[in-house]
Amino acid sequence: MATGRIVKALAGYYFVAPDRPEPGAEGPIRCRARGIFKKRGETPLVGDRVDYTVTGSGEGTVDRIHPRTSELIRPPVANIELAVVVFSVAEPALNLQLLDKFLAFIEHAGIDALICLSKKDLIDGPDGEEAREALETVTRIYPAIGYRTIATCARTGEGLDELREALAGRLSVVCGQSGVGKSSLLNAIVPGLTLATNEISEKLGRGRHTTRHTELVPIGGGGYVADTPGFSQLDFAELKDADLASCFREFRELAPGCRFRGCTHVHEPGCAVTEALAEGRIARSRYNSYTAFLAEAGEKKRRY
Repeated sequence: MATGRIVKALAGYYFVAPDRPEPGAEGPIRCRARGIFKKRGETPLVGDRVDYTVTGSGEGTVDRIHPRTSELIRPPVANIELAVVVFSVAEPALNLQLLDKFLAFIEHAGIDALICLSKKDLIDGPDGEEAREALETVTRIYPAIGYRTIATCARTGEGLDELREALAGRLSVVCGQSGVGKSSLLNAIVPGLTLATNEISEKLGRGRHTTRHTELVPIGGGGYVADTPGFSQLDFAELKDADLASCFREFRELAPGCRFRGCTHVHEPGCAVTEALAEGRIARSRYNSYTAFLAEAGEKKRRY
């Protein structure tokens, strides 16, 4: 029995990169999962460390899944250490509430996050004013909360060395709104990679999904990055109000100062969060995102 990592899942097969490849072996080993996983209600995920057995003809079976340090449901990836949230400064227009939604889900999963602003070259184009405003807004709000922010351009190479350094030696996932250039960035930082890309739909104002399955791309130094299908829906229905508040870093730090335990930071007196908001120590856009997510979660609970 050998050990490796699942680097791709496709059509019922799991492609495992061995820790110790056999001499002359090329590429991952195509494996099926043992039936015991289905009986247990378990599913191997891309990113899983697994034990596997080679059964012949270069194929094998996944026999055991090692304990996970983290797990994402959408996209289905395990053991992620860093989530790179990619949003463009324009084309499509930056949506702060959607950015906050991605960050909240990543916080809930217990994964570190990095914000990558793509298409910085648009600052010099027809949408330059919109792009500059988006860049200034993000760099004003999010580094102060503790989110590292990198402005990049796949076409000119700006910011790519800094992004490579952040990814080195780690298992990362690249996520974000479709059409923001995730695949273009990966193509730019990984020599020889040719992930499919699509232009923005002028009619819809957003990109079409170009990635159809989850796959880990080796980036050197033992690091992998997951290029994943676009997120079609992020659902807060399963989160309690207190859980949602803890997904906002600045709220989590202030919450011990609230008068009431379990404060929702909406209507309670003596709330440290609303006091900080009134004093300008919390960005209004972040608080608006939080209250919108609370309302969204409440509406979904009423439906069910």
